[in-house]
Amino acid sequence: MAELRHSSSMGNRAVSSPRKRDDVASPLVPDNLPDDGGRDRHSRDRFHSFVSNFQSLSPYFGEDSRFHPYNSKISRLLLVFVLFVGVISVFSILTRLNAPYLCRKDGIVLHCPRVKEPPSLWENPYSATTSWKSCAERRNGAISDLPPENETNGYVFIHAEGGLNQQRIAICNAVAVAKIMNATLILPVLKQDQIWKDQTKFEDIFDVDHFIDYLKDDVRIVRDIPDWFTDKSELFTSIRRTVKNIPKYAPAQFYIDNVLPRVKEKRIMALKPFVDRLGYDNVPPEINRLRCRVNYHALKFLPEIEQMADLLASRMRNRTGSSNPYMALHLRFEKGMVGLSFCDFVGTRDEKALMAVYRQKEWPRRYKNGSHLWSLALQKRKEGRCPLEPGEVAVILRAMGYPKETQIYVASGQVYGGQNRMAPLRNMFPNLVTKEELASKEELDGFRKHVTSLAALDFLVCLKSDVFVMTHGGNFAKLIIGARRYMGHRLKSIKPDKGLMSKSLGDPYMGWATFVEDVVVTHQTRTGLPEETFPNYDLWENPLTPCMCRA
Repeated sequence: MAELRHSSSMGNRAVSSPRKRDDVASPLVPDNLPDDGGRDRHSRDRFHSFVSNFQSLSPYFGEDSRFHPYNSKISRLLLVFVLFVGVISVFSILTRLNAPYLCRKDGIVLHCPRVKEPPSLWENPYSATTSWKSCAERRNGAISDLPPENETNGYVFIHAEGGLNQQRIAICNAVAVAKIMNATLILPVLKQDQIWKDQTKFEDIFDVDHFIDYLKDDVRIVRDIPDWFTDKSELFTSIRRTVKNIPKYAPAQFYIDNVLPRVKEKRIMALKPFVDRLGYDNVPPEINRLRCRVNYHALKFLPEIEQMADLLASRMRNRTGSSNPYMALHLRFEKGMVGLSFCDFVGTRDEKALMAVYRQKEWPRRYKNGSHLWSLALQKRKEGRCPLEPGEVAVILRAMGYPKETQIYVASGQVYGGQNRMAPLRNMFPNLVTKEELASKEELDGFRKHVTSLAALDFLVCLKSDVFVMTHGGNFAKLIIGARRYMGHRLKSIKPDKGLMSKSLGDPYMGWATFVEDVVVTHQTRTGLPEETFPNYDLWENPLTPCMCRA
């Protein structure tokens, strides 16, 4: 924020009163003006008045100033200029006072407005939480202009692939694409993933009735393939019924020019693959707002999942016997993530040898002969593209000021290295718990038949936390951060600067005080604050521009 600097005021100079000045003969007024009656006396009086008024400005122009038309023009211009500057200054001050809290990027540095309130471990600044509000919800009483189901341009069908959060993004994009083409959307199928090995259906995880009803004024959605289309297996297998050439982050115009004609011709078309097949800044703003409407309002988990998540969050807030805040930590350090990252981590020779064998088996073309991996690992760590280890997370959180007593909910798969790898984090923060430790086996048994149901519990408990900390990228973390921003920016969402932290953690000469200062200063603005969007921004992590309005 720019500081306002006030110039020192001019000293007052003693001047004679207008009455006394009028009694003294002015050198500018001739003594021999003729007396031509009342009219001339009136003119002379006006002239005397003008001269006396002008002479009152003499302190600002010097004692020897004399009346001249040129000086009169300068005084007028000066007065106009001063008034103009004053108006601009007042307008600028009012604009700044009324401006919403918004951080702006300068290169890789994020600059945020200064606030008077002291920093808090658990909440973002109050001014950041009152500047913006969500505005992607459905408008009550809006009149729908959608045509009947049989009068749309056809039907589109997608497979939502990957894990729960990747599927969520695919569903949001499917609704948007159906809107772009004025097509009817067949309820998406959640495709079994090779890693997750899950057979969850849409209705096993999401509230279908709410989904269809909430979007009834935006897109026609049907539960199943229409009865008149008899060979349903053809929709999954036939190339004649599949659009496969959709590029990643395609613009809206691509669907109108290339996909819509085929939908009109065949009446029903499947779109696959459908991961990240719709861009962000190359689609109309109302389409992005619709995607937010789907993500934050239409896609609701089943009531039993919501209730269980509320119970877990309540237990986290009452672990100390009284109400306490809690932190949610998304720890991405499973064996698959460590292997796929091709980063080097602390470990024994045996551990590293086993990891090399695993990488060579799973990713042979990337592994090659392994000779290039050491330099690649160093480069990726410098660029902040490696997952944080549990011990690194512990040191960073302690440097931020979180005490040993902090209650932490851990959302994670099986951590690579087991308890030995988790030991530094548990030693510094002993109040670590998972959903398996918060709930009984019987309480969780009903959710174990669907892996995505367990992932949904982690998602909701992290979403409800006072502070959320991510340790690596991915759809889970960015959807959480985006949702917490959409909820009003109050809840902190910490995104560690892994590149800078790798440099600091790798410096053997850096003292603890210097490290703490680096961590605190670096992460003051990395807490999910209102941030302006940029070209090719990720809508799921930062929904501010298309989906939020000034409060």
